[in-house]
Amino acid sequence: MALYDNAAAKDLPLEQDLDLLARLLADTIRTETGEDTLKQIEAVRELAVRFVWEADSTAADELATTLATLSHDNTVALARAFSYFSHLSNIAEDLHHNRRRRYHRMQGSQPQRGSLAHSLDALVARGISAEAIKNMVAATLIAPVLTAHPTEVQRKTQLDCERTIARTLTMRDRQALTPEELEENQIALQRVVLTLWQTREIRAFKLSVKDEIENGLSYFRSTFLKQLPRIYIELEDRLSALTGAPVTLPTFMHVGCWIGGDRDGNPFVTPEVTLHAVARQAAVAFDFYFEEATKLEGELSLSSRLVTVSEAVRLIAAGSPDQPISRAEEPYRQAMAAIRQRILATAHLLGKFRGEILPFEGAAPYACAADLVADLQAIATSLASHGSALLASGRLRRLIRAVTVFGFHLAPLDMRQHSGVHERLVAELFQKAGLEDYLALDEAARRTVLLRELASARLLVTPYVQYSEETAKELAIARTAAQVHAKYGAAALPNYIISNATSVSDLLEVAVLLKEVGLVALSPQPFAAVNIIPLFETIPDLRGSDSIVRELFGLPAWRQLLASRGNVQEIMLGYSDSNKDGGYLTSNWELYKAEVKLVEVFRQAGIQMRLFHGRGGSVGRGGGPSYEAILAQPAGSVAGQIRITEQGEIIAAKYSDAEVGRRNLETLLAATLSASFPPEQALQADTPERLDLLERLSGMAYREYRDLVYATPEFITYFREATPISEIAKLNIGSRPAARKATNSIADLRAIPWVFSWAQSRLMLPGWYGFGTAIEDYRRERGEAAIEELAALYRDWPFFRATISNMEMVLAKSDIQIASRYATLVKDADIAARIFGRIKAEWRRAVDAVLAITGHKELLGDNPLLARSLKNRLPYLDPLNHIQVDLIKRFREGDESEDVLYAIHLTINGIAAGLRNSG
Repeated sequence: MALYDNAAAKDLPLEQDLDLLARLLADTIRTETGEDTLKQIEAVRELAVRFVWEADSTAADELATTLATLSHDNTVALARAFSYFSHLSNIAEDLHHNRRRRYHRMQGSQPQRGSLAHSLDALVARGISAEAIKNMVAATLIAPVLTAHPTEVQRKTQLDCERTIARTLTMRDRQALTPEELEENQIALQRVVLTLWQTREIRAFKLSVKDEIENGLSYFRSTFLKQLPRIYIELEDRLSALTGAPVTLPTFMHVGCWIGGDRDGNPFVTPEVTLHAVARQAAVAFDFYFEEATKLEGELSLSSRLVTVSEAVRLIAAGSPDQPISRAEEPYRQAMAAIRQRILATAHLLGKFRGEILPFEGAAPYACAADLVADLQAIATSLASHGSALLASGRLRRLIRAVTVFGFHLAPLDMRQHSGVHERLVAELFQKAGLEDYLALDEAARRTVLLRELASARLLVTPYVQYSEETAKELAIARTAAQVHAKYGAAALPNYIISNATSVSDLLEVAVLLKEVGLVALSPQPFAAVNIIPLFETIPDLRGSDSIVRELFGLPAWRQLLASRGNVQEIMLGYSDSNKDGGYLTSNWELYKAEVKLVEVFRQAGIQMRLFHGRGGSVGRGGGPSYEAILAQPAGSVAGQIRITEQGEIIAAKYSDAEVGRRNLETLLAATLSASFPPEQALQADTPERLDLLERLSGMAYREYRDLVYATPEFITYFREATPISEIAKLNIGSRPAARKATNSIADLRAIPWVFSWAQSRLMLPGWYGFGTAIEDYRRERGEAAIEELAALYRDWPFFRATISNMEMVLAKSDIQIASRYATLVKDADIAARIFGRIKAEWRRAVDAVLAITGHKELLGDNPLLARSLKNRLPYLDPLNHIQVDLIKRFREGDESEDVLYAIHLTINGIAAGLRNSG
């Protein structure tokens, strides 16, 4: 451990892990493809290292020549090798981050920024009482929400292998192994690397929604079910220490899910799929509870001759249908056996669980999760009563917390659909019922008729009328939601999100739909069993969001529905489409302004606001470090209520490793705690001068972005030909289509392939375009005083600092020289020269602006860890880009063989792995 005290050597363990994994990969390649292939791969790597690390300009020409002369088989082998090294590097780096954090904790160092301990210490130092923190947490809801948005190129099989590698490497790090054990450990690593090499990386089939459901559930098994209870317990223990009294917190943090409930643009999400999603989620929860109860049954061997067991535990034990003589004096084991059997009976009642294991006939199912918690708590209380509280503080306490958090449903499943679908549905219901021509009505008239239907006891739907396929499906989905509520409870499906919400009637339409199945009513007593949530996405929608919400709160009927849900209204803000619509700076600024205005609307109405941030993995879709992003929100916009989407490859990056997953969950909680008690400087951050300045900069950036993307006719041609968008569309990475409509329009293209394509071509355009022009124009107006103003903003305003820092990361990952090679894919050389020339000039302006504002001599000047990581990856990334360009050129010139497309997809996989947050 002494090496950790030497700054120059602190990364030595990482280098050793990388060397080991590289050596094992090389040995595998040698065995599988031959020495000559390995030598060619090594030669390419050495040339790339010379170019990246030694700035050897001759190496670039040699590299291009070498890559151009590779055979197809060696090209594929190179693409696979460099792709796998990127994945192995990710594993080693994550392990090293864990290693460094553990070392700091072992040394008793100050808690690191972003940790729960650091946030609590900072709040207490500011005079925030532990009681105030406890009360705030009790009214909090924090939820990362998994979506099925497709940017995860890897197969689950690969992810499973990578988890095994991570565990095996961790064993070398955490245990003192004998030489024989070290050799065995290395052989185990070699086996997994060989398995990876002999496993097809790219799916030969398109994912179904059910496949996506299973992929999402794997993170609950590996991380959430085990780590989230530990975070609860840590917070309770820290607050107990601060208050001097035991603290038990209600459920304030869970993990949500869209997979199987998000129908927007995905025709494969059917009523049957939604039911399947809920059932599978429940099965995973019960599987975990059953296993933990079984382990507790083995652990709690206390004898009634030696301890006095409570009457409550004796009653539970007496309910066990299995009473073997060997357990006669072991009441806790008998009680856990009874609980285990009841868990099994409940699971079978709800379906899809361990069909090969049947409960005893006498085992009665639990009516709800609270009843299971009560039984487990009775055991904990009894243990404490005879001095065995220590035995209740481990697995039993974690299981109690897991059941309170995950219930019998595991994760709240959100429904989502586009407002246009609801509009057509309501219009058809009205038409078939002989009512108004809904589509002909203006907004005011629509509200009137929708409120009339909400207040009426009469239903619109009748079984004696045949509806269109779309309407029939939507009605079936609504009935499925009611069925889920009846079988699994309201917590299993609590939210309905409306994409492209542009009016109050968009929300009322969903209320009318849910009224048809008994989930919403105004009479005889107002209630809503589901949160109805507008999603504001485009720049115009964000600008009008406060007016829509103000008008919504002006409806007495809506206020009555909100009252039935605790006077909380959730609002979702879409980063992806706002960025595609207006560019990076304008998107961030319009989102910020919308939040500020919404805070005031909610304050005036006396309604609690919960923001749901639709963030993707890339900066171009709202990505970036969660901790900084939450702290950069306007003061008053968090207040303990926040949900954030986790999408695509970011889910695997954050949560496939249990320790990394716990850190990311803890960071989300720590940031929410800090943001919920904003310091005075945060409350005064939005000065009129700052707001005016950002408005001006945003306007300048918006004009430049829109002029290129939407007002330049040749731009769509450039985008389609200079990025691998068409090849990405052929990847089997998700069940959802890449575009909303079969058009050639940027507006109809989904944001995910938009940003993913630019990342592959190493331009990252959605993460910076327009910013350089805005800063240059402002400098022309104000001279050097402009940079002084902006540098002060960067130092003092969290919003601006986070905006610039994320852009700096994107610019560091871009490479204008490599991007120029993609420009050669454009058939019309004149278009290529004009569009790429314009993009290149703006890229230069953006880099110069960021360096001037931050004062850094080079990009990532204040983030040496990320800079080092990126520089380590470039020798593997850059050749993959060169290969990809050549393969795409061959493919588009007529060689549309499966082998060539497979090789292109291999490069997409490797580049995505090397960049990490690219979708």
